[in-house]
Order: sequence, then structure tokens, then C-alpha cells
Amino acid sequence: MKRERFQSRLGFLLVSAGCAVGIGNVWKFPYVTGENGGGVFVLFYLLFLVIMGVPVLTMELAVGRASRKSAVQGYQALQKPGSKWHIHGWFCVAGCCLLMMYYTTVSGWMLGYFFKFAAGSFTGLEGEAVDNMFFEGMLGSPVEMSIWMVITVLAGFLICSFSLQKGLERITKVMMVGLLALIAVLAVHSLTLPGGLEGVKFYLLPDFRRAAEAGFGNVITAAMNQSFFTLSLGIAAMEVFGSYMSREHTLAGEAIRICSLDTFVALMAGLIIFPACTAYGVRPDSGPSLIFITLPKVFLNMVGGRLWGALFFLFMTFASFSTVIAVFENLQASCIDNFGWSRKKATLVNCVLILVASFPCVLGFNVWSDLQLIGARNVLDSEDFLVSNLLLPLGSLVYLLFCVSKWGWGYDKYLEEANAGEGVKMPRWLKPYFLYVLPVLILVILIQGLIPA
Repeated sequence: MKRERFQSRLGFLLVSAGCAVGIGNVWKFPYVTGENGGGVFVLFYLLFLVIMGVPVLTMELAVGRASRKSAVQGYQALQKPGSKWHIHGWFCVAGCCLLMMYYTTVSGWMLGYFFKFAAGSFTGLEGEAVDNMFFEGMLGSPVEMSIWMVITVLAGFLICSFSLQKGLERITKVMMVGLLALIAVLAVHSLTLPGGLEGVKFYLLPDFRRAAEAGFGNVITAAMNQSFFTLSLGIAAMEVFGSYMSREHTLAGEAIRICSLDTFVALMAGLIIFPACTAYGVRPDSGPSLIFITLPKVFLNMVGGRLWGALFFLFMTFASFSTVIAVFENLQASCIDNFGWSRKKATLVNCVLILVASFPCVLGFNVWSDLQLIGARNVLDSEDFLVSNLLLPLGSLVYLLFCVSKWGWGYDKYLEEANAGEGVKMPRWLKPYFLYVLPVLILVILIQGLIPA
């Protein structure tokens, strides 16, 4: 079967960036930045993105582009006879499934809140009524949660049931352009709010006093973690897009563009959130409380808050759904490559699998709310722990060692593939850094993630 290809370079960049731009990145990045000295954190974040994120991204893309296959068969096409690197490919497939078992639920929250704001459900609410809208109205209702999750899954697989160009690439282009337009509109609006510029100063100006209070070691660690996890490397989410791309441009250049777009969205999200919060005397909090409790209260205080709230959650829906359909495409490609299925059959089987597997996360907030799994975590947090703290760092380490060690594909072959085409070249002299330093940095992230807080 002939391998599908992206219709354009823009399509590849937008789809890859869409996969990288996720909910956690958009809501976590601004908060972590403000907490860790503003511009001080951003500088360290950009540094680690260059020395960690970009190299590992090129390696995942290189395996995909050289093999023209998804995870398992990608390893099999490049590994030495008799070696077992391809086993990691099955862990990548499992990681993508596990990620979607909870990500579809959170994406459903975004979609639900968009419709709530658009329909005026928040009009007239204040204080605890806004809190209850999330904790009791949404999380406490397995029916409502299921509806939004099912819509997300069905819509995602419907898009992926078409060809790469007519499905994923075409829809992601529209969503990413819409996302960037919404960012511009929302950011300009936030910056024009009375007192909004104070939020920008708190957010982006380097504040070494605040960084010192947080501890420079903690600031560096937070920047390292954020730069690493923002690209979701290690579970072949990016490899499949490498298998669809052309060899006209070098992988380092394309990786830099993907990282730049991902970082731009994260930075702009902060320009939406911080000015809006400071304009209304609200300290931003982290995690779900920022998105679903603090910000709705801010929007309700604004003139035209119903519109601005709806636009913000439409932006968050685009950010989350672009990741959903990108990972769904990975699952599709894995089934097509490994089992010889048609795209339609892969769609049907994966859709049923993800639908069924997503219900434990939904029920974990209500019917099964007493269920505690890994380290007394609920279902969603347990699933996220396995993906973020184990599969992503371990998977990235495997890709790294496969590409640079003599027991894997080998540095020379990786470098040849990475530097094929026009653009920024990966220098040969980086080999000692890739062999001896970068693995240690990834191990530090892995160990930190396993140590109880």
C-alpha cells in the first residue's frame, strides 16, 4: 500500500504543532512562568527546548521519515537484524491509547464549557455557583461528561476516517488558523483591560527576586520539565508525521518551527490569562481550577463576558481537539501498518476501543469517585502519571539511544536522515552530547517524576 503524504509543508507543520499544542501546555505554562520569576523561567525554558526538545523531536521524526512507517514497523525497518528495539513500538501504541483514555474527557470539558458560555448558562452566576457548575454540574454528572467525551471521540475518528489530506490535514489547518486568530483577538482584548499591563509585567519581565524565592534549582527543574513535556515525545505521536513528510527540508529546521509555534501559543495564552486576572484582582491558580473556576468568574465580570468566555473555550477546544485527532491518526496508522487493515476498519475498531476505554476516567469523578489507584490518585491522575512520568521520558530515552548508539540505528544514519534537504543542519560534533549528556538529563526528569511530591 502506497504511503500517504502531506499535501503541503504547511500542513505538516500545522498538524505537528497541533499535536504538540495541548491543554496542559496552554493552562500550565502561564502559571508556572509567573510562579518561577516570569522572564527568568522563559529564558531557561527556551534553553532547554533547544538543547533537549529539538534534538529528541528530530530523532522521532527521523525514524518515521526514514522508515515511512509508524512505531513498530518503523523500528523493524531500521534496526539491526535480531535486535528488539521494535518492542518499544508497542509501548508507544499503548501510550497513545492510554493518553486518549483521559485526554478525550478533558477535551470534552472544553467543548462543554464553550457551549455553556455560548448558551448563556453562566449568566447571573457568581461565587460558589460558578464552582458548583464545574464540580457538581459537570464532574458530578456521568451523563453530561459522557456526552461531551463521546462527541469528542466520534468527531475525531470521523475526521480520521478520511484520507490524511482530506481528513486530518484539512481540518487541522482550519482549526490551527482559527486557534491563532482567536489567540490574537483574546490577547488584544486582555491587554486593553484596565490594569492588564501589570499582568504582563508579572508574567514576562525577569524577576530574579521571585525566582530566588522559588529557588533557582526549582526554576531550572520546572523549565526543564515544561520544555520536555510540551512536545509529547516518546510515544511516537510525532513519528507518524515524519513518515508522511517529504525530504525537502532538514529535520532540525522543521523541529525548530514546530517548537516555535508551540511556544508562541503557550506564551500568548499567558497574555490572555494574566492581564485578565490582574485586571479583576484575581490571582491565577494552576490546573483545572484556573480554567474552569477562576477564568469563568473573570469573564463574568467583563463587559461582553459571555462572548469572551465562549471565544476562550473555543480556543481551548481547538487546542485540545488538534491533539486528539493527531493521536487518533497515530493509532490509525499503527493498525494499517501492523495488521494490514483498511482505514475504515481501523477507524471502527479504534473508535470502539477508545470509547470503551474512556469511560473509567469519566466515572472516576462521580460513580467511582472513591476509587484510588497509583499512589492514591484517581483514575485520570493515575493514567496521566503512567503517560507523563513513565512512558514519555522512557520512550524519549529509547528513541535517543536508538538513533545515536552503535547498538541501534546509529548516529551516522540518523544524521544523514536528519540533514537531508534544505535548512538547519544537525552538526556531527554533537554526538558526545547526545551520547553522554542528553540521556542523563532525561533520566533526571524520569527520576523526578517518580519521586513522591
